[in-house]
Amino acid sequence: MTNPAQAWWHPERFAARRATLEARGRILAAIRGFFAAQGFLEVETPALQVSPGLEPHLMAFSTELRSPEGEVAVRHLHTSPEFAMKKLLVAGLPRIFQLAHVFRNGERSRTHHPEFSMLEWYRTGATYLDLMADCENLLRAALAAAGAGAFTWQGRSCDPAPPWEYLTVAEAFERFCGFDVLATAPDPARPDLERLAVASRGIGIEPHPGDDWEDLFFRIFLDRIEPQLGAVMPTVLYDYPVSLAALSRPKPGDPRLAERFELYVCGLELANAFGELTDATAQRARFAADQARKRTLYGYDYPVDEDFLAALEHGMPDCAGIALGIDRLIMLAIGAASIDEVIWAPVM
Repeated sequence: MTNPAQAWWHPERFAARRATLEARGRILAAIRGFFAAQGFLEVETPALQVSPGLEPHLMAFSTELRSPEGEVAVRHLHTSPEFAMKKLLVAGLPRIFQLAHVFRNGERSRTHHPEFSMLEWYRTGATYLDLMADCENLLRAALAAAGAGAFTWQGRSCDPAPPWEYLTVAEAFERFCGFDVLATAPDPARPDLERLAVASRGIGIEPHPGDDWEDLFFRIFLDRIEPQLGAVMPTVLYDYPVSLAALSRPKPGDPRLAERFELYVCGLELANAFGELTDATAQRARFAADQARKRTLYGYDYPVDEDFLAALEHGMPDCAGIALGIDRLIMLAIGAASIDEVIWAPVM
């Protein structure tokens, strides 16, 4: 039984968070105002989807969808509204954004919650460079709405007012690890685990049994690089190896790279962005690879959204899109120690 004095809804405990939640409201209003001023349309898409997203390490919540006639279909709570929003681009909407509740099972910490708020926006006729400019202006607007002078977390302070740091993934590995990570992938589509293992041992990071190149890449990244990013001003980390392209397109002129970037503030990832892949055949192949990897790692996978691939085949316009964690942004803007402090009510 819950001890009322310890419950999140206890008036005294809630009063301690009320100012933070009021700041949340101001930040969300500023975000909506930012997009309205640029001619974006706010959209809403269903949380229940055929495919929750196919990133191998994401775990979804699943349920049954029953028709009045008793037919049963498995549906999943989305881990991102990406597939549905891209269908709206195919339908003809040029600039859209959504403040969505999304769901990821098995994730709970100071920076994770199983249900959280995601901001996604898409621009047709744009590139990932345009989204970088959006991020600069949006973060400054959010911080102003919070009434703060800098983002803060774990004793760090990050000021978005001065020029931001722009760093390629290759530059980050060279700066913080002292080796050329692209040289470990002479065939960009099939990076070489042994080459990366030699480099990682040189900086004191041992591969684990069963590692593949991607596992080791992220172990190095999380240990040596991510904590350094966004330490003074926000950092945009861009041009990922093409084997980590996810749903982004290859970079024209350099087949080793993909048009992908991530945004970091105070060592914490805030956003993940793509120059979007629009080739249905290439996307199907990537989905199949993701499904195979998930089956290897966890013994199951999620279905492909065939309706999404049909939309790509019909013709998705050139576009760029991004997902940003709203709760993390608010946490940093008001200097909270954890996500639990900036959400109205926790998942129990």
